[in-house]
Amino acid sequence: MLSMHQRFAIVGAATAALTLLVAGLPTTATADEDPDLSRFYGQRITWAACKGEGMPKDLQCGKITVPLDYARPDRGTLDLALARYRATGDSRGSVLLNFGGPGGAGVPQLAAGGKDFMGLTNGYDVVTFDPRGVGRSSPVSCGEGMDQIFEATDSGTDTSDVRAALEVVKKAAAECAENSGAVLPHIGTVNAARDMDVMRQALGDKKLNYLGFSYGTRLGAVYAARFPEKTGRMVLDGVDTLTEPMTEQGLTGAEGQQTALDDFITWCTKSMACPFGEDARSARDQVVQLVDSLDAEPVPSDFGQQFSGQDLVGAISQALYSKEMWPTLEQALTLLIQDGDTHGLLQLSGGASFPDATPSAQRLKKGDGGLADIEDIPLDNLPAALMAINCADDPDRPSAEQVTRQVEKLRAAYTEASPVFGQYRLTQVLMCYGRPKGTDYIRDDVRDVGGPKKLLVGTRGDPATPYRWTQETAERLGSSAVVLDNKGEGHTGYASSKCVHRKVDDFLLYGSLPASGSSCGAEDTNRD
Repeated sequence: MLSMHQRFAIVGAATAALTLLVAGLPTTATADEDPDLSRFYGQRITWAACKGEGMPKDLQCGKITVPLDYARPDRGTLDLALARYRATGDSRGSVLLNFGGPGGAGVPQLAAGGKDFMGLTNGYDVVTFDPRGVGRSSPVSCGEGMDQIFEATDSGTDTSDVRAALEVVKKAAAECAENSGAVLPHIGTVNAARDMDVMRQALGDKKLNYLGFSYGTRLGAVYAARFPEKTGRMVLDGVDTLTEPMTEQGLTGAEGQQTALDDFITWCTKSMACPFGEDARSARDQVVQLVDSLDAEPVPSDFGQQFSGQDLVGAISQALYSKEMWPTLEQALTLLIQDGDTHGLLQLSGGASFPDATPSAQRLKKGDGGLADIEDIPLDNLPAALMAINCADDPDRPSAEQVTRQVEKLRAAYTEASPVFGQYRLTQVLMCYGRPKGTDYIRDDVRDVGGPKKLLVGTRGDPATPYRWTQETAERLGSSAVVLDNKGEGHTGYASSKCVHRKVDDFLLYGSLPASGSSCGAEDTNRD
């Protein structure tokens, strides 16, 4: 029986065009030198109340149509799902949100967390979207390929195992192409940024006002580089790296998440309710032992699949992004340890939402780029899209020989960085093997970006995007970047720091920009 981890528990970092691997995909033709995009830039959005269980009554939904391939706009189109809250005050247009991922669908996140952004409706329509390949916007899927990838990359370290694992990963890429259809070769941040410019025009805005979190900061930076004259007020919170290879990103992520886990354990053991007891050192050892024991003997889940130690790691990694989720994590771990109940942890990992089906991918293969129904979104869309986008954005493709030589050294480094998250993160790093080289645009060309000032928010205790990435990206963007130093903890600052929230809103609403290098102090997060 396959584990839940093998179906949906990738979150944080690691497929791209597979035309070199999969026979039968359309042959690439010569692109138009100056393709006519006027029919896309001339559209307007028709808004209506969002349909679906739990959707807020005042949330409106709509869609735009974009070319599948911007170089060949006559070769097919995609519809992208949008949602908005209308401005309550005098509107100066729209502010577009991206919540991160990559692979995160914007519409359900705005529906669930819209209250955090109500202050912005004093001057804006607050808008978000499901990027291409994500959510209702032609969702990608790897089908059984995701299972194959996890089974292969969970194997041992000797040379024959590594080579065999890489062959399985390469073959699994064909499953991703088969289940994802026409959108897969055209997924990635560069095309998503072009989609945002079509959105800007369809929303009626001369310039794009933007608030991006985590991966959304990469997307915002690419937009600003590609369309500097169309960039308005832009905030990047939880700043992603534009330069580090995936091996370094994974190692940094493992270190950051281990630090966050240690902080959670320190918090947890201050209470008698902590399932690991009241000794922090012992509790850290118990977490490692729990992961190992579940990997050796998984327990049944609500879905019939087995819940493994790596499933547990995936759930913990999600809960560590925000201290507000720590009590929920404590309760979920208590249920697992005392009763063998995985339900709470599955909710944290986001694995209890969608059916295990890919009818939308079947529709895509027939050339239909319309919006998918919510019930048709594949169970593995988040990890499949995460892989697709990260691999499409990454130009590095080491050979099998290079991977074989490096993997034991990498495994040791990742395990040292985190005995809990090391294997989980290393698995993600290997997933681009055998896929076509991604774009070098982000690494080479997103630098010295002109246009108006941009506010970059870095959080000192961020487990996913370390503060140094904020500093490095600010230096790379050049004089237009202004850094706000949030001395708190958790992933991003807008939702967790009242100071950050206020300064971001003041900039977006009124153009009031803090001095570069100014800071927000850590706020009290002690246990009651």
